[in-house]
Amino acid sequence: MWPLRRAFHPLKKQRYFLEASRVLFAKPETSSNLRGDRASRYHPAHLLSTKFFSVKLFHHTPILEGIFVRSCSLCSVADARSSSDNLDVEDGIFLEPETTSTVDVIEDSNAHEEVGEELTSEPGILDDDLFDTEKGVVGEESHKKKASLELCKAIMDAPSHSVASVLDKWLAEGNDLNRLSISKIIVSLRKRRMYGKTLQFSEWLETTKQHDLTEQDHAARLDLIAKVHGIQKAEKYIENIPKSFKGELVYRTLLTCCVHLVNIKKAEAVFKKIRELEFPITIDACNQMIILYKRLDKRRIADILLLMEKENLKPSLFTYRLLLDTKGASNDIVGMEQLFETMKAEGVLPDIHVLAVLAKHYISGGLEDKAKTVLREIEERKLKESLDVRRVVLPLYASLGISDDVDRIWKECELDPTMNECMAAIEAWGKLGEVEKAEAVFEMMLQKWKKLSSRHYSSLLQVYVNHKLLTKGKEFVKRMGDSGSWVGPLAWDALVRIYLGAGDVEKADSILHKAAQKNKVRPLFNTYKVVMEEYAKQGDIHNTEKLFHRMKQSGYNGRLKPHEILIQAYINAKAPVYGFRERMKAENIFPNKAFAQRLAQADPFRKR
Repeated sequence: MWPLRRAFHPLKKQRYFLEASRVLFAKPETSSNLRGDRASRYHPAHLLSTKFFSVKLFHHTPILEGIFVRSCSLCSVADARSSSDNLDVEDGIFLEPETTSTVDVIEDSNAHEEVGEELTSEPGILDDDLFDTEKGVVGEESHKKKASLELCKAIMDAPSHSVASVLDKWLAEGNDLNRLSISKIIVSLRKRRMYGKTLQFSEWLETTKQHDLTEQDHAARLDLIAKVHGIQKAEKYIENIPKSFKGELVYRTLLTCCVHLVNIKKAEAVFKKIRELEFPITIDACNQMIILYKRLDKRRIADILLLMEKENLKPSLFTYRLLLDTKGASNDIVGMEQLFETMKAEGVLPDIHVLAVLAKHYISGGLEDKAKTVLREIEERKLKESLDVRRVVLPLYASLGISDDVDRIWKECELDPTMNECMAAIEAWGKLGEVEKAEAVFEMMLQKWKKLSSRHYSSLLQVYVNHKLLTKGKEFVKRMGDSGSWVGPLAWDALVRIYLGAGDVEKADSILHKAAQKNKVRPLFNTYKVVMEEYAKQGDIHNTEKLFHRMKQSGYNGRLKPHEILIQAYINAKAPVYGFRERMKAENIFPNKAFAQRLAQADPFRKR
């Protein structure tokens, strides 16, 4: 622990830090090594460091006291909703339109709120749409592969909870499914966030005994159950998994689900359970804990780095990417650059996603020349990584205000764009204030793909939010509902922000409240946060407390940020607050230095 003592303030001033250490090092005597098959499966040799860097390198300079708490999507709902009460109209705005083909597409707000970063997996798994890859299938693949593609489309278009009948009909027609076809269908459904239908498909495979289940199959089912039914049901499913298949992968999958939900208590408990069961601590599990602490308490990342050093785990490319982003977000550009040089010196080659992290923080730090240099390096990789490069650089050039380069890149995309490139272009034109061009890209998407998900609609809706175009935003949401696209958390968030931008906090609160009441999918954490912040600015303690309570009812517990907003409401209202420390202690939340000062400011018993 000596490196931590040198890198941080004295531990006696950080009660929560000691608690983290106690959890993470519950069984220090356990010897765990990275399995060779795990390393080869998830991290090719050129993506792993050949030696471990000291924890002091990461904490060369102190991380800012301000801790940014970001929202994470909660996909723990069934995709079935009663068709009898599926519409709610507010001034002509549909809060929950439903069609059978799109109702179970669950939003992934990580992508929305952590732009450019796949927070719970290695990059690349959700990069392209199935329909973008269809072009090379015709005339090249076998009849059986074409048939599996047709089956995948039939599942997508089937009514909710009717997947089994579609599959039974498929078998009755004399078709069969091999392992490769099954994997392709599952990947395609997951890419569209059709977790409910994917789970039905998985259950049907087991019921009809299409193939023998492996540990990977059980882990995949566990992840789907967590997304569709919640963590508790996922934990019960683990109890029914045969012991021979209940390995490290299953528990690491549960850990990933807990991190995805930003449930720090459960995540730490699962991480501890992995050690108690004497499973090897893998770099993937450590990355999950870094993701969690990156969101909630950056200083606790040091515990994970120390554990990695103790277990002789080498950081992966994804590990470096997370650490670089953490340093950049803390305005420690020098530390970020030192870590980047260390990464290269240890033989870990940066990919375009790592370079994009550097460019993003150079731009936010006002270092435009350095950002342009990195962007040129990214563009040089077009031939090798063409599927990713254009969608990565479009919003970055827009952040620099270089419309000529955005136009140049988009003209390359226009010849044969992917959905992700179109969404990146909409974001880029929106940043540049070219709303009409963003709208033109969306209309092109609609003509090319006909049916778009709410995630695609939300990309243009966000442009309207940023430019406070209230009328256009309301009309677009109605159009979104009329098209049959599910109006979910991303659209609710945009609507709320549009009304907040227009100064109508009561209307924004009304939309948020109805969305939370009428739907089984909860609104985003950030949606609650922005409304709560607006009430706090006004010194409206009653409504701030009300939003605080509703957040807890939605399952957003154990976070410091809502408490920070609530105490600010008391300060702005110049009202004393009683028993606040006890409220926080009951939730096992401890203040950082900045929050402790604000808490003292509202303390009615403080010395004047």
